[in-house]
Amino acid sequence: MAKVLESHGFDVHARISVPDEIKAIEDALRSAAAAARLVVTTGGTGISPRDVTPEATQAVCDRLLEGVAEVMRAEGRRETPLAALGRGLCGTIGTSLVLNLPGSPRGAVTSLRAVLPLVGHALDLLAGKTEHDAQRPGDPS
Repeated sequence: MAKVLESHGFDVHARISVPDEIKAIEDALRSAAAAARLVVTTGGTGISPRDVTPEATQAVCDRLLEGVAEVMRAEGRRETPLAALGRGLCGTIGTSLVLNLPGSPRGAVTSLRAVLPLVGHALDLLAGKTEHDAQRPGDPS
């Protein structure tokens, strides 16, 4: 995961592991968002009883970005129909962007690569850069 982020110009400042407990995940998300503009989680997004990352993410986010999570799941379904069972969320905490990725390394990379073209623009918007260029990301030249 870190290699994908670094190859797209992001500095990876910390990697932490927390127990599969809502409070621990909430605290880690708040702390990470206070230190970084992009917070990426992996795992805990399925349907087993221990998968509580989406609940913790929803509890701490100011806004959810349903479309971003939809893009990740849609891309994941190209590789496996099981991606439809993923419950990962994406949202904002202040001026930070939070992405919940699947726990599977392959699924996490697929999901991240699917949304990386959106991340820069999202971070610009969160930083208050709201002027629109004549050319939008993804528009043909």
